[in-house]
Amino acid sequence: MRIIKKILLILLVLFVIAQFFGPEKNDGDLAIDAFLSDTNPPQDVAVILKESCYDCHSNATRYPWYNNITPVNYWLADHVKHGKGHFNVSIWDEYSTKKKDHKLEELIEMVEDKSMPLDSYTWAHGEAKLTDAQIQSVINWAQAVRVKYGLEPKPQ
Repeated sequence: MRIIKKILLILLVLFVIAQFFGPEKNDGDLAIDAFLSDTNPPQDVAVILKESCYDCHSNATRYPWYNNITPVNYWLADHVKHGKGHFNVSIWDEYSTKKKDHKLEELIEMVEDKSMPLDSYTWAHGEAKLTDAQIQSVINWAQAVRVKYGLEPKPQ
């Protein structure tokens, strides 16, 4: 019994010490003007993007209170890093037209099959969960932008 108490005490001390360390935060400038002016989302889609996408897909993340707890903060940092690696609206003007088109194609696929936003995100951010109507609005907007880029065949 004593060994279990010692192990638990050591684990508690390690947990407390770990709270003083954490990953770098993604708290830069949102910088979405280029994205918004280039893609011109309607107001409803702009709200959807803000509530459901920008935290993981921009250079500025709104962190919840539980981000102050290690190891949760490392888990969140990893999600944001991967999200930005796939699609980052803050660097939209650095993408070529072909890459922009591809990112929107991926966005359509991910939203359509409901794999974005992630379930782990919507558990804590209920407002980010998309309804079928919101999904269709995002898809319609993204398809229209792809037509603008001239890489998507025009609808018949």
